[in-house]
Order: sequence, then C-alpha cells, then structure tokens
Amino acid sequence: MIKQPPLLYTQAQRQLVSLAEPLGSETIPVEHAAGRCLNGNLTAKRSKPTADLSSMDGYALRDDDCDGPWRVVGKSAAGHPFERPIAKGEAVRISTGALMPDGAGAVLIQENAVRDGEKLSLCGEGEPTPRYIRRKGFDFQQGDHLLGRNTWLSPAHIALALSGGHASVIVGKRPSIAILDCGDELVRCPEDASIHQLPASNGPMLAAMASPFCKEVTRIGPIADHLDDLVKAFDGASDCDVIVTSGGASVGDHDLIRPALEKWGASIDFWRVSMKPGKPMLVARKGAQIILGLPGNPVSSYITAYLFMLPLLRALAGDRQPWPVERSHPLSHALPAAGERAEFLRAEILGDRVSAFAEQDSSALVSLSRANGLIIRDGNAQPAHAGDIVSVFHLQNGGIA
Repeated sequence: MIKQPPLLYTQAQRQLVSLAEPLGSETIPVEHAAGRCLNGNLTAKRSKPTADLSSMDGYALRDDDCDGPWRVVGKSAAGHPFERPIAKGEAVRISTGALMPDGAGAVLIQENAVRDGEKLSLCGEGEPTPRYIRRKGFDFQQGDHLLGRNTWLSPAHIALALSGGHASVIVGKRPSIAILDCGDELVRCPEDASIHQLPASNGPMLAAMASPFCKEVTRIGPIADHLDDLVKAFDGASDCDVIVTSGGASVGDHDLIRPALEKWGASIDFWRVSMKPGKPMLVARKGAQIILGLPGNPVSSYITAYLFMLPLLRALAGDRQPWPVERSHPLSHALPAAGERAEFLRAEILGDRVSAFAEQDSSALVSLSRANGLIIRDGNAQPAHAGDIVSVFHLQNGGIA
C-alpha cells in the first residue's frame, strides 16, 4: 500500500503533465489541420485582399468622374479582371469581390444606376462612392502575424491560414490511447445487460472525450476483475502512448488495477487525489507510457478525465497551457459549506449565472448530461450565497477551452 496523503488536484494535474514529453511535430496540409495544435507562429505570405475589390455589384468609376453619364466599356468579375486602366467618362460593370480596374476609385451600386445599352446614368438615389471598396490589405497584409504557437486550429483558423498563403502547417503529433473498461458487472452491449449487470458506458464516453486529441483510440474490454486478465489487457495496449482504465482503482477486494500494473512492471507515480468526486485516481508509468487509473462511477470517471486525461493528451500534442480555464459567474442560489476535499459540482450556466444541480451523486448521469459547467469548490470552503462569485469550468463537448 502506498503511504502518501492524497494530492491536491492542482498538484496532481501538474505532476501528471510534468511526465508528458511532447511527441514532436509534423507538417500536414492546412485543410486537414482542424483540431491540431500549431507548433510555431504563422505569418501571412500574402495580403488579403491582394488588391482593391468591390464589395457590391454595380459599376466601377474614377473618383474624379462621379457626375455621369458614362459609357460602359467592359466588366470585371471575380476571377476575371478588367484588363486596362479606366478613363474619364468610362464605367466598368463590376461584381462583388471583383478587382477594381486601374484608375477606378468609386463604385456606383446597381440600385442607384440606370443603364440604356452602353449608356450609364444616375437614378438620383445615391452617388458613386469609395465606401464600397475593400482596400488592399484591409484584413491583413503580407508579413502580418496571423496565428501563434499553441493555437488549437479551428475551422476559421483553417480559412485564415489558407487565405494567408499557407498550404501546410507544422502541428504537434497526436498521441495514441487505449481505454480499458474494468469490472465483472460490465457488458459491452447494453441490450444484453441483465439486472445484476451494467452497460459498459465509461469506455465509449472516455473515447469520445479523447478522440479530438488523439491519432488513434483503442477500446479494450470490458475486462473481468481478474489479475491475469488485467495484465494481459495491459500487454495488449503496450504500443499506446497513454493507457486509461476506468474502474478498479480503489481499495476494495475487486480493485485490482494497482496490483495488476505492478505485476505488469509499471511504477505508481501517485495514487489518490483530494477531490470529490474522483479521489481514487492513480497515475503510473512504464517506460515512456503513462497510465491513468480513473474511478468507475461514470461522473467520477468523466470529471477526472476532464481534469487529468484531457490536459495530458493536449500536453503530449504540444500544448504548453493544457489546463481547463476557470471562469467567474455569480450563483443563482446558495451552496452549503464544502467538505475537506475540493468539490466539482455539475451545474447549469444560464446567461451569466450558474446553478448547481440538486443531484450530485457520482453515478447520476442525467445531471451530467445536462451540465454545461462545473462549479469549483475549494476544500473547506464556507457557505456561498446567491449572487456570490464562484469559479466555473465550462463544459463544451468534453473539451477544455
């Protein structure tokens, strides 16, 4: 038995992530980089736009020739510019996004124009104006900083990088993970579960949480509560960067994760964290592999995965700030004093205010499925009143933004 007091959850987080050596970097096409961690700064290779463009359909004119009438001498469409400078008395039909002709400095929008063949006149509802010109480089200019190292690339970032002239980006390599469901009572297919059995829900839940940050997610189990079966399962996951177990990490007669890891040849880094739910969590290592033993109750498993598994995976993928972000919200209603351990209360954020669900049992999935926040209560925190400001983690599909 390990003789050490439970760690504070912030100590445990940092001790875990200190074990995570980033897995290096790779260059991939920008169009495949959504959800990846940028491993360097990105600067613009081209300006956006690269020249003055029209922001409306209408007619391009010289800015010193705005009275009319004019003669329409051609058109400029997106991808098909007018090829020569525009002269006084001339107008060029122009579409949204098309290049302004050389010499043009105003746009007469279509609604304010009357055309008779090649003759163009004002209809009296508005004059030509430069207001409808998107100027060269108004969005960004060549050489501008676009994205910084440690950015997790979103669909909007993909568009920005491509518009800035980048066909590829350098991103952190993603880890592989094996997720093991452990317990005699677990059945993989919920339709086959008898009254004394449970559908194995933790493995798919954890896999869904991990998959955005991993190159490969392997599910193993459910695994029976037998030492040799667990050791065999660990052998089957020996090629993965991370192994996560759910269940069997406590001190009961059927909690065999710790002895199975030791028999397999792993060393226990720490065990037990001063938090509720989630106290019986352990971290072990075997070579470069990192093993997380999470509790079996589904809420405990989810919250420890949120606080420990996701930061670990993000750190391995190159994130230098992998922690979930605390935000502040006023309470909708009072909270009682906290116990000795830090508490993480499933909560609903409505507008600016946050309220904890009444049901906080570590097996209760309805409140977990409805929660979009976790209220953070320090150990021995005093009672809180409605309107008091509390720290909250936002839950966004299991992410930690």
